[in-house]
Amino acid sequence: MKTILIGAAVAATVVTGATAQEVTLGRFFGACEDAGMDTKASVGEACIIQSIINAADAEIEGVSINTLPTDWGNYYDQIKAAYAGGTPPDVHVMHRHRVPEFAGLGALAEISGDLESVGIDPSDWTASARDAVTYEGGIYGVPMDLHANLWHVNMDIMAEAGLVDDGAPVLPSSPEELLEHAQMVKDATGHNYLAADFAQFPIGVRLVLALMWQQDANIFSEDGTATIDNGAARNAVTAITQLFDAGLADPQLNYADSQQSFLNGEAAVLVNGTWVVDFYSAEAAKEEVGLDNYYVADFPTLFEQGATWADTHMWAIPSPLKSDEDKYMAALKVLAFINDHNVDWARTGHMAVRTSVLESDEYNNLPHRDEYTGTARIARDTPPSERYGAIQDVLNRELQAIWLTGKPVGDALADAEIEVQDLLDR
Repeated sequence: MKTILIGAAVAATVVTGATAQEVTLGRFFGACEDAGMDTKASVGEACIIQSIINAADAEIEGVSINTLPTDWGNYYDQIKAAYAGGTPPDVHVMHRHRVPEFAGLGALAEISGDLESVGIDPSDWTASARDAVTYEGGIYGVPMDLHANLWHVNMDIMAEAGLVDDGAPVLPSSPEELLEHAQMVKDATGHNYLAADFAQFPIGVRLVLALMWQQDANIFSEDGTATIDNGAARNAVTAITQLFDAGLADPQLNYADSQQSFLNGEAAVLVNGTWVVDFYSAEAAKEEVGLDNYYVADFPTLFEQGATWADTHMWAIPSPLKSDEDKYMAALKVLAFINDHNVDWARTGHMAVRTSVLESDEYNNLPHRDEYTGTARIARDTPPSERYGAIQDVLNRELQAIWLTGKPVGDALADAEIEVQDLLDR
């Protein structure tokens, strides 16, 4: 594996052979130094994606790939800085919600006319996947997954609390039942019912969004009107804060702490994404890990209709690369290789984006896959916006002010609506 820092990539070129076309690849997902090239054996997002990249580096004739791993938390800051400096990676991962921002600035290459030349068939993509990479009629990337929030369940704790029926967890169907179930778990086991990252990354935002969507509400409309200070948002927030107030969940947990609490067997449910399914499965198989009996569930419906937060990972090419035909074609071949290995990436727990993969036995026989088959149907997100990242930051700050500093719910939602409207008006 050839791994260098993004900053170093702008100053140096690794010569791997007279005919090899070097492609720099920017990604998050974490580091994995021993991923190897076996795309069927690696475990966890970091190692699975790196094994696919390593295999591409070895198998694509005339192409050498240098991986530029970056922390998830500051990834977009680094990518934006690289674009501003004229040195973006030749291929980089991004989220669907960032397409309007980058494509709207002309930063991404429109690739629809070149996909067939490297063997990519967009008609094999699901409708949602194609929509994810489409902006104003053009295609600006190759989709890799549909990922969403799930409920990761410790079945031993749930069984002790009497919340298992016919081998599946009994999940709440209303905010009142959520509180009731949480108290049952506390009374039976002494453990918290719900764990999630409420203090760091925007997992709490995604929880509130899901509960707003379940009430047929959103944080802003298609015409750019912020709609945060309302009854649906207050209902969504209160459904969560009632657990904090009753001592049935801990708002102080960050991402690592909430995950460790679940793996230690100290929480009945962890709200996290599809990206950890295979990792938690592997951890649950270890004798020294507190989690033993692991189940994956669709996000439950607490209000009128099902909904959970979802997004898509995709791979894009900077628009300036199209002026270098050889490098542009090399970059497209890397995207095609990743597209060909969609089922391998789905081993993480993410949902595949190719219809041919979704219909395959290999995909449907993946661990826990039959436990969250409803997630794709309830996947939701906000309307497209070039200000998505900034809007998410505002919501994360104001929601954390509610559950970490005691800011009144009404004040936080009102302040969030003012700030979000200002962002939408820019």
